[in-house]
Amino acid sequence: MTQVESVADVRYATPGELAGALPGADVLFVWDFRSPALATAWPAASSLRWVHAASAGVNHLLTPEVVASDIVVTNSRGVFDEPMAEYVLGLALALAKDLSTTLAHQRERRWHHRETERLGGRHALIAGTGPIGRAIARKLTAVGMTVSGLGRVARPDDPDLGSVSPMSALSEALPKADFVVLAAPLTQETRGMIDARAIATMKPGARLINVSRGPLVVQEDLVEALSAGRLGGAALDVFVDEPLAGSSPLWHLPNVIVSPHMSGDVVGWRAELVALFVDNLSRYLAGQPLHNVVDKSRGYVRERS
Repeated sequence: MTQVESVADVRYATPGELAGALPGADVLFVWDFRSPALATAWPAASSLRWVHAASAGVNHLLTPEVVASDIVVTNSRGVFDEPMAEYVLGLALALAKDLSTTLAHQRERRWHHRETERLGGRHALIAGTGPIGRAIARKLTAVGMTVSGLGRVARPDDPDLGSVSPMSALSEALPKADFVVLAAPLTQETRGMIDARAIATMKPGARLINVSRGPLVVQEDLVEALSAGRLGGAALDVFVDEPLAGSSPLWHLPNVIVSPHMSGDVVGWRAELVALFVDNLSRYLAGQPLHNVVDKSRGYVRERS
């Protein structure tokens, strides 16, 4: 933050200290993507003009007061795209090749020959047509998978996702997918989109990968479907409550991969997040349009200016 401190009066605050630090501040850099502190500290935001999130998701910032205000919200779009796409490819390979069983047998010193599945020729439905979803589509296509997308607007000939259906067509799109990948923002439309009804329309043996936000999935319905063998497996990097409680059955189900919200976190990611903010701050100080401006009414990012 040295570059920022050289051009601005910087106040560092914990969530509990935010209300005391906000008066007079015109820019807020929110580092903790889980923190709802802005909602509590909102009455103190008398001079606030711009809020930047050190994350791709901004649902923790889009309170009714922020949405109704003139405050500009930007996010860290672009930092996590390729790392998350690589992570999803790794998860898809791990599920298809049953690597969890292989590692379990290794720990047991058990020699047990098995046959695994190909990824080539399988179909992935990717919910979310932003940069992360597109990067995922390119990675999966590169290993021979076919892809389609779910987004706000239907497009029959998308360069990365092929055919894109509207989110309202979820029940028609799910039965065609061997893998369902969630990379959509958390909105009123996507919250709980994978519930018992949606799971019932999925192919028997299909796999679910969620690298977006936990509340896109009704966790209890997923556990029930996995326990019953209705689905072939799931790889979950995000959860309704984080950290995932030790009592959750997701830890113990043999067909589930659990990771602690780390799909986009690669060596150097913190420096990239700050560099993006510094670039936007220079634009802000120069009176230039900001990059990664969020459409607050919908929770997605406008095209880069």
